Amino acid sequence: MAGAALPGRLNWLIAKASQTIDETDRVRTIVLDAPGWPGHLPGQHIDIRLTAEDGYQAQRSYSISAPADGEQVVITVELVDNGEISPFLIEDLRIGDQIEIRGPIGGYFVWDPSRGGPLQLIGGGSGVAPLMAMLRERVRTGSDVPVRYLSSARSFNDLIYRLELESISAETEEVEVLHTLTRIQPQNWTGLTGRVNRTVLAKHVWPAFTRPLCYVCGPTGFVETVASTLVALGHQPGRIKTERFGPTN
Repeated sequence: MAGAALPGRLNWLIAKASQTIDETDRVRTIVLDAPGWPGHLPGQHIDIRLTAEDGYQAQRSYSISAPADGEQVVITVELVDNGEISPFLIEDLRIGDQIEIRGPIGGYFVWDPSRGGPLQLIGGGSGVAPLMAMLRERVRTGSDVPVRYLSSARSFNDLIYRLELESISAETEEVEVLHTLTRIQPQNWTGLTGRVNRTVLAKHVWPAFTRPLCYVCGPTGFVETVASTLVALGHQPGRIKTERFGPTN
């Protein structure tokens, strides 16, 4: 298994797209076969590099969204308008196409069952990708660590992994899944509405006295608001791990 890794010490590998899954209209999961891949921990990420015919290169980082499985790497990509890499990965990449990847990267924002819990996962938009890798690892290993999963999305159609999450939570009482929709809600919606704020966190995340391990991932503003509010609610800063991403993926 890989632990912390620094990009400068890693080699670029040639990975081949073996499967694609459309999660929403703007989000796609891509399964990559990467000979020589060393393995990874849930929560780590990779760099992807594309090279144009004229030699121009573009590089971006993407979280890995599934546990280690041999030489397979799974990422979930959200379309960024006017982006350099996400439009290609979502609109143009075909099965059998090759791309360059480097990783695994990161050793701070990681979790496996040996780290215990309770586990609190909070994601905004496609920030749920590394959190899903953690939850899938719990399922894969048969762990009994209790989990609460809270995600924020613009609309019902923007919920990533919705059916899989429903299946996981239905199979065990130890995994609770909750979504909040910030812009558009269907008429029969029974989940939360609005942004993740102090009221939502105070009512729906593990209380501070249980000393949960909290993992928060999403846009910078979302992560900073959630993390600071958790501290204000009494959660220990050392048990809150955050991962931020910007608008240029």
